[in-house]
Amino acid sequence: MIKRFKIVDRRLTETNDESSPFVAYLSPDESEKRYLVDNLKIDEHTLQSSLDPDELSRLEFEPEHIAVIYKRPRNYSAKDQFLFKVASTGLFLFKDRLVIVIGEDVPLFDSLTFNKPVTPAYLMLRMINRSIFHYFEHLKIINTISDELQNKINRAMENRHLLNLFTLEKSLEYYLNSINSNGVLIEKLRSNTAKLGFSVEETELLDDTFIENNQCYKQAEIYSNILASLMDARASIVSNNLNVLMKTLNIITIAIMVPTLVVSAFSMNVSIPLARHPLAFWIILGLALLSVMGFISFWRYKRW
Repeated sequence: MIKRFKIVDRRLTETNDESSPFVAYLSPDESEKRYLVDNLKIDEHTLQSSLDPDELSRLEFEPEHIAVIYKRPRNYSAKDQFLFKVASTGLFLFKDRLVIVIGEDVPLFDSLTFNKPVTPAYLMLRMINRSIFHYFEHLKIINTISDELQNKINRAMENRHLLNLFTLEKSLEYYLNSINSNGVLIEKLRSNTAKLGFSVEETELLDDTFIENNQCYKQAEIYSNILASLMDARASIVSNNLNVLMKTLNIITIAIMVPTLVVSAFSMNVSIPLARHPLAFWIILGLALLSVMGFISFWRYKRW
């Protein structure tokens, strides 16, 4: 799918103008891929890298354009089962336009606003910068989910919530690798600002992006370390909850067995005391009740 954009009221708006400097290829089919390779001279391997979620971020200089592959967080859905994934995006910067290649149909510029004319290079840097804020938002969500799962683990006797925490920890590892990969890309962009021809404003945006990416990495690293360090403690909580449940069930079983023993002793088919007593039934019930009360008193004395 091909989408073209232009600036309208300080926002990027979709247009049918083929001369638009901002073109996005969302989940490109084979014919669109051939056009990118044959007409725009985009390297086929680089094009496939922009659609590969496992590809590392990188910067490549081509004769007619600059190729940038960066990592961004994918939109989360319930079917992912607490697994936050990442994806790759290809940015191909030509002299007069920016070509964007993404492997899925996602909103691109919903919240972006501009106060001045936008160059393709500036938009490229804004997209990388915007992905960092997406990481921040997802880290907040992961932290909130982690707190909720911890509260459930404190009350639960099953491993389901603990496994969900393991999945969140795996997501943070993905994010750490992706954010670090983006950091290498940003550092390489900073060292080639003169070669890339960035303006002063674009250089300042790149410096801000570098700082924000480092902050994002530190935050993700802190969350990951906290989850990893407390995982054993949470597993112990689940095991302890199960032990408490088994202890309670054993106490209930013993409490039921004590009066049952009393009643059973007076139910044998032999001569027994109180066999002909008119109040034998009530006396036996009273003895059973006394045995229960004695067990409860012993239970409290031992503080079980």
